[in-house]
Amino acid sequence: MKKLLLIAILPFANINAQITLNQTDFATGGDTIRMSTSTDLTLDFSSTGTNFVWDYTSLVPSSQKLNTYRPSSQFSLLAGFLFGSFAPTKYKASYSIETTEIPIAQIAGILQVPITDMLAFTKNSPDSLTSVGFSMNVDGNEVPFKSDTIEKRYDFPINFNDTTYSRGYTNIDMNPVIDAIYRQYRQHSSKVDGWGSITTPYGTFNALRIKHNISELDSIYIGTFQLWLPVPAPSKVIYEWWTTGEKEPILRITTSNLFGTETISSVDYRDIYRGLDAGINELTKDFQVYPNPVTNKLTLKNEKQIEKLNILDISGKVIKEISNFTSNSIEINTSELNQGIYYLSIYTGEEVILRKFVKE
Repeated sequence: MKKLLLIAILPFANINAQITLNQTDFATGGDTIRMSTSTDLTLDFSSTGTNFVWDYTSLVPSSQKLNTYRPSSQFSLLAGFLFGSFAPTKYKASYSIETTEIPIAQIAGILQVPITDMLAFTKNSPDSLTSVGFSMNVDGNEVPFKSDTIEKRYDFPINFNDTTYSRGYTNIDMNPVIDAIYRQYRQHSSKVDGWGSITTPYGTFNALRIKHNISELDSIYIGTFQLWLPVPAPSKVIYEWWTTGEKEPILRITTSNLFGTETISSVDYRDIYRGLDAGINELTKDFQVYPNPVTNKLTLKNEKQIEKLNILDISGKVIKEISNFTSNSIEINTSELNQGIYYLSIYTGEEVILRKFVKE
């Protein structure tokens, strides 16, 4: 009986196992990782502890993005010179990726020039993940620049109760494109303040919870007026839940201080494809789904011919596929569905339309 009991227990013994994170658990050049964004700003981000259970199954995606980690072989000629294979070892970047860490909209507004295509360059090495520089397009000209003080974002290996402190300083000289200099100074402290299991629509995972406190002091020099101006950069806190092998956090919640209250500003989480990528039309006015909530029969109408549709459950799993339509008005039998929230992913040949409905 003792042996049988041991066998019965073993499958559950590691459900909330404490894990360690290493270099291979983070993205590197050539990876593509899909993340969903939620507009739910009421999530509990403060609760944590040991052997903790975080339940975020209520997350509903409002949009998705496929993060593309470009390897050094895809760097431009100028960026390759600073961050490619011939760069000093500490600046040899593993990848570049689009970023919002530099407020290019504010800079463009102050300088009255178009600034686009902001990229961050990161080095993923066995002992750490570091930010080594950036590039941007200023008035049609690529401007890459190294960070004078390299910010260490993660120290490997990562275990519960680990703490990290780092500074980052970047001097962005835009000459000769424009007589201006942008300076970013960041202080970054992190603590692994929890471990346990986390559940989102993507699944259930053993996780470490990492809390990042980031403060920033930015300024810009305008040569025409020989004047330094401060650029507002509010302090922020980033809460991340990491597991092994997923390359990005299972969940990332970013907060800022709003009138003395810590308030959620963004929610992103690891996910499967749900037909919500940029460019996909979620708000097509001519598309109708009714009644909603529905009991037994759901009607779909669209001006364009519908080629195929899928019904997905709240986790994104396809539970029904329907095709070969002869009309733009379709009736779907929903009597076999359990009560709950579902999504319709509709393909017209020109676009993908996503609609949520409730089965009563």
